[in-house]
Amino acid sequence: MKRFPAILAFCGVAALPPSVLAATSSASFNVQITITSACSLSASDLVFPTTGLLASDVAGSTSLGVTCTNTTPYSIGIDKGVNGASVTSREMIGGPSSELVSYQLCQDSACATNWGNTIGSDTVSGTGTGAAQSVTVYGLVPAQTTPAPGVYTDTVQVQLTY
Repeated sequence: MKRFPAILAFCGVAALPPSVLAATSSASFNVQITITSACSLSASDLVFPTTGLLASDVAGSTSLGVTCTNTTPYSIGIDKGVNGASVTSREMIGGPSSELVSYQLCQDSACATNWGNTIGSDTVSGTGTGAAQSVTVYGLVPAQTTPAPGVYTDTVQVQLTY
């Protein structure tokens, strides 16, 4: 009979829910990420409409895709191109005799403001939002003597500074 109280005591302990018998310990840790200023840039070709004569201005446009971290200021510049003498006298080359066609790249549709590559002077500035932003580049082939038929091209570099 001496065993009976011990067995009852054991059965009572065994009948307790596991949460009463378990011990716990806890800890915490920090979660962190460092985000630096960053930007990316994409560009699409500017293809002017096909024309027979350059007796009047020919306009066109394209867009640049800019994605910068939120609140990051940026500036976009466009150089003179492969064939141009300066950002105010860009030229496409082509045709059967490597002739030239003058053109302009501008910040506005009226082509009143040239787009160059001197920060603070003739570049386009903005501030990142963290999402993609579209920036329009306007082009103009002013009326000029029409060269021989053919395809005329130039390549310009776009620089995003942030």
